[in-house]
Amino acid sequence: MSKQSVEHHKVAIIGTGFSGLGMAIRLKQEGENDFIVFEKEAGVGGTWRVNHYPGCACDVPSHLYSFSFAPNPNWSRMFAPQPEIKKYLEHCAHHYDVMPHVKLNNAVAGAHWDDGKQLWMVTDQQGKQYSAEILVAGAGGLSVPAYPNIPGLDKFEGKAFHSQDWDHQYDLKGKRVAVIGTG
Repeated sequence: MSKQSVEHHKVAIIGTGFSGLGMAIRLKQEGENDFIVFEKEAGVGGTWRVNHYPGCACDVPSHLYSFSFAPNPNWSRMFAPQPEIKKYLEHCAHHYDVMPHVKLNNAVAGAHWDDGKQLWMVTDQQGKQYSAEILVAGAGGLSVPAYPNIPGLDKFEGKAFHSQDWDHQYDLKGKRVAVIGTG
């Protein structure tokens, strides 16, 4: 059995939301090009890519919800809608040329510090291994939907879905709807 090679980078970043992209862009701006960014989705944007329920929008003033090095004076509303924020993040990723460093559709399965090597060891969902001197966890608290622990929910026979997994094909007209949680 052959030993699998380990791909090394100075910095490994998990996630392409504001934190992950912001770190990648700042690294490029400082002249650091030896980094990799893992993104489990098919595109960048983090929570602003995966959350697309009707009315999804920023809950802080939009001008505060942008990078200091890339202000956006053209937000359409004080509280920008999800598609606009997603487009802003995609624009920043391309404009600042970090996309060549991004591995889309590639979730991190695990990461641990190796005391002997003095490196972070990262394994992706395909089992490929990477090492890095620095690991930036930018996946965010909203990267996995949080379902409430409600007794009997597993026996509910109606349609149930998390806002992050919004089913745009399901017609809610005429349905009795319960919203659980405040987001």
